[in-house]
Amino acid sequence: MATAPTKKTAAKPTTKAATKSAAAGRLGVPKTYKLYLGGKFPRSESGRSFAFADANGEFLANVSQASRKDARDSVQAARKAQGGWAKATAYNRGQVLYRIAEVLDGRRDQFVAELVATGSTARAAEAEVEAAIATWIFHAGFADKYSQVIGSTNPVAAPYFNFSLPEATGVVALVAPQQAGWSLRGIAAVVAPAIVSGNTVVLVASELNPLTAISFAEVLATSDVPGGVVNILTGFVEELAPGLAAHMDVNAIDLAGVEDTTLARDLEATGAENLKRVTRPRTFAPRHVGELNEIVRFTELKTVWHPIGV
Repeated sequence: MATAPTKKTAAKPTTKAATKSAAAGRLGVPKTYKLYLGGKFPRSESGRSFAFADANGEFLANVSQASRKDARDSVQAARKAQGGWAKATAYNRGQVLYRIAEVLDGRRDQFVAELVATGSTARAAEAEVEAAIATWIFHAGFADKYSQVIGSTNPVAAPYFNFSLPEATGVVALVAPQQAGWSLRGIAAVVAPAIVSGNTVVLVASELNPLTAISFAEVLATSDVPGGVVNILTGFVEELAPGLAAHMDVNAIDLAGVEDTTLARDLEATGAENLKRVTRPRTFAPRHVGELNEIVRFTELKTVWHPIGV
């Protein structure tokens, strides 16, 4: 399985890309995958990047290494977009999520090839892409239904109607699952339930396979998703997550992909200091995808009293 290099060492490029390009009569042009912030693809403000190797240890691409400043910029972009996204109708948000599934389906072969290059078998890659598409479709269908399930009309001993209605939490930081086989599916599993209710997100991509996250950003950019609704950072969890947990303008953080138990406890404590909603790390399995609770975890209930007319 391909892995991202550690901070101390980086995979060294080989001549594989150059050899292929030489056969085509030109020099190789190694690709540098950028961040996805506010609907754009900037390089890290730090200018840092690292080389990423394929399953055979050969150079595949350069990946931007996000800094804490990039994380702060992504929170600003998410906050700017949150009000408009939350005010969009549930039907419209469902349409956008369904469009993500459509574009992802149209680029199925590309994602299968990328997953195979980073260590998946062809069958496993096809299954993962199919599961990711299904996850987006599921949440698209739930966009105008989840509020009917978790909302309620409450009995009160007074001449009032009393309603409890779900609303988005706000800006949510997400750490993508790090497990093998969840590079693309894991993104859908954490991002879709967060944005369907009107939240905007900052996603720290998997260190195991950051390329899939940025390729997925290209899907977002062509799927009618407003800029800033989803922001994607590639880099290292231990560098980026603490700043997001401490950020006062982040309303919640999902530690789904934090595998270091000590780091997870520290992030929980940091989030608690500023009253941030924190979801603990968890091992992803198919049963986690498509659960109503995944949507509910980042919603708030507003209770409204309305007098009954005579």
